[in-house]
Amino acid sequence: MVCKIDNLLTEQENMKTKDIDRKSPLEVIKLMNNEDKKVALAVEKELPKISNAVEKIIEVFNNDGRLIYIGAGTSGRLGILDAAECPPTFGTSHKKVIGLIAGGENALIKAIEGAEDNPKLGQEDLMNINLTKNDVVVGIAASGRTPYVIGGLQYAKKIGAFTVSISCNPAGKINEIAKIPIAPVVGPEVLTGSTRLKAGTAQKMVLNMLSTASMIGTGKAYHNLMVDVQPTNEKLIERAKRIIMMATGVNYKTSENVLEKSNFKPKVAIVMIEAGCSYQEALVRIEKEEGFVHKAIKKEGM
Repeated sequence: MVCKIDNLLTEQENMKTKDIDRKSPLEVIKLMNNEDKKVALAVEKELPKISNAVEKIIEVFNNDGRLIYIGAGTSGRLGILDAAECPPTFGTSHKKVIGLIAGGENALIKAIEGAEDNPKLGQEDLMNINLTKNDVVVGIAASGRTPYVIGGLQYAKKIGAFTVSISCNPAGKINEIAKIPIAPVVGPEVLTGSTRLKAGTAQKMVLNMLSTASMIGTGKAYHNLMVDVQPTNEKLIERAKRIIMMATGVNYKTSENVLEKSNFKPKVAIVMIEAGCSYQEALVRIEKEEGFVHKAIKKEGM
């Protein structure tokens, strides 16, 4: 069976870079930089759809559901990268945001391109994590036609999970399946068909928005601070102290002392300081206000 890709936007030739093989390194990267400037503008056009997806993800998180990314190749790696960053940044469980890639973990460091051609594998990978109708599945494929992602989205739709697609080809099959299709049109790549470039950058930007905005929407930030950061190494412990200082105005020593009393939970430490309460009371306040610090530190009657 021949895979027809001639009409895909992501496979078109970029006439501005046709003689790139004759350019100097500086000329090459200038061409790349000029093309990259188009990516943010393409993503901007999709903001309403991205916002709708974020609202649904927040709803799912609030009902103990999960955010699941599924993709192949670069798209799959980007999904796994975004999922992997959520626990240390936002203090979430590794089971809350999950990344799946065609070919499994080996595909992270070595291209296993053939794995993407079987739609049944996408379904099987979702079945293996016990996908339910309470989850959100985000299918990622630059071309919009990857069989592995198509199979995954079709299965997710079948069982009632909410579906989102991210591609750079509006006519892609995954956009027909997904409830919310997100398709920033970035145009032909500097190297024809190399979708790890502009398409990959666009996908990364959208993933940043989906996870970050959703986490903020569930109380994982106070002002613009990562108050649920996990201080699991020296750098992150120092970052946690700095976050407490910035949020409350206390000095370094006070920040250090309260962080220890809070069992190294910056959010709890901030509430302890701002509300003038004990560790246990801070926990109660935070739980009552569903994780939102600005609500947890409010005094009665305010």
